[in-house]
Amino acid sequence: MKSSPVPDYRDRIPLAVGTIIFTVFALSLGDALIKQSSSTFVIWQIFVIRSAIAIPFLVGYLVIRSPASLRLGDAVGWTILRSLLLVVMWISYYLSLPHLTLSVAAATYYTLPIFITLFTAAITQSTISKKGWLAVILGFAGVILILRPDAGSFNGYALLPLLSAMLYAVAMILTRTKCRAEHPIKLSLALNCAFVAVGGVAAALISILSDEVRDGFLLAPWSAMTFSDFGIMAMLAASILIGSIGAAIAYQNGPSPMIGTFDFAYVGFSFIWGVLFFAETPDALSLAGIMMIIVAGIISLRS
Repeated sequence: MKSSPVPDYRDRIPLAVGTIIFTVFALSLGDALIKQSSSTFVIWQIFVIRSAIAIPFLVGYLVIRSPASLRLGDAVGWTILRSLLLVVMWISYYLSLPHLTLSVAAATYYTLPIFITLFTAAITQSTISKKGWLAVILGFAGVILILRPDAGSFNGYALLPLLSAMLYAVAMILTRTKCRAEHPIKLSLALNCAFVAVGGVAAALISILSDEVRDGFLLAPWSAMTFSDFGIMAMLAASILIGSIGAAIAYQNGPSPMIGTFDFAYVGFSFIWGVLFFAETPDALSLAGIMMIIVAGIISLRS
């Protein structure tokens, strides 16, 4: 009788690094497009149309490659909770984009490894190492430089990507502890279905509001769309597909600390898109805060 082949679990570092860099390139470009579109589309319209384009590709992949993944598993409740946490996370992040430079929003969000360190230690009742505490202190010092909590310089919208980082940290801990056996494409499908559901409910609620209230990126009615607008939505769908699938491939084929370090390329790409698309140039204190957060995140990952 023939023995079953042993799965090959060796790391593929070039594949993993190249994939994560391309992934954050696509995600950061998608976020720049959302910032650019925030005066044209309401956030719920982006959620529903973008995910409606992405869902058939995800379903098609699972039907062809992993039909068993389409069945409801034991972790369906945790998968729904994870998806809702991520939807609220993206709402918080996207609402900050019209009011912050891309680089500041990205850097504040990338306090994520610090929150994963803190929340994991609290849940498992483990001790944080000296390097871990150095990362926490350095990262929050960087946040203080960006927020500048005084009467003249404080930008409350910078708290939104900070909230996003907290929510994402909880979602990722949940992914590892409760949804670890789920197919990553199935998790991506559940997330996009949650985008459609939440966006549809929000749009229905907004439709009953008075015309005086229906305004802005959060409460405005849906906009009529041209052919070029659907092209933008297709690009946003491609961005979310690359982001959800590319991250899974990268972290499956390389050590998490190494891939997490290259994940910070998102901040660099966001800086480039901010300069090219919006002529944004963060001041010296914000740049110093951004660098402190990046260094803190890398230290946190490696500790």
